[in-house]
Amino acid sequence: MVKRISHSESRCGVARPLDAIGDWWSLLIVRDAFDGLRRFGEFQKSLGLAKNILAVRLKNLVAHGILETVPASDGSPYHDYVLTEKGRGLFPVLAALRQWGEAFFFEPGEKHVVLVDKKHGQPVRKLELLAQDGRVLGPEDAEVRRQPLRH
Repeated sequence: MVKRISHSESRCGVARPLDAIGDWWSLLIVRDAFDGLRRFGEFQKSLGLAKNILAVRLKNLVAHGILETVPASDGSPYHDYVLTEKGRGLFPVLAALRQWGEAFFFEPGEKHVVLVDKKHGQPVRKLELLAQDGRVLGPEDAEVRRQPLRH
């Protein structure tokens, strides 16, 4: 088995979060948490994931502050997994991934789930990256610049 390397010291804002969410199961757990799942058994049933793998992924998400455990809402001795502020910050990431998937992984007219605005029931508008002045940016309009190291 290939040993995973940590990106915790990386200066890249794409690489560093991959320690927390860099496998598909973790993102699917977060997706399910946004959909209201809270219990270990709910995640297991939704994902069909082996319990030992699910336990490791949940522990990692809690350790990275994306989920937290709270006493069960029904008063049972179990606990619930809920998104933290950091976890809720993944909403635009998942929305962008969903929209990218809808655009490139479904045939025209193929049925799929759609993210909608609860208030109006309309599909969410395509996400756009905006410059400070409001211009829509594409890949050719942006670049990554390294900040100087602090001593």
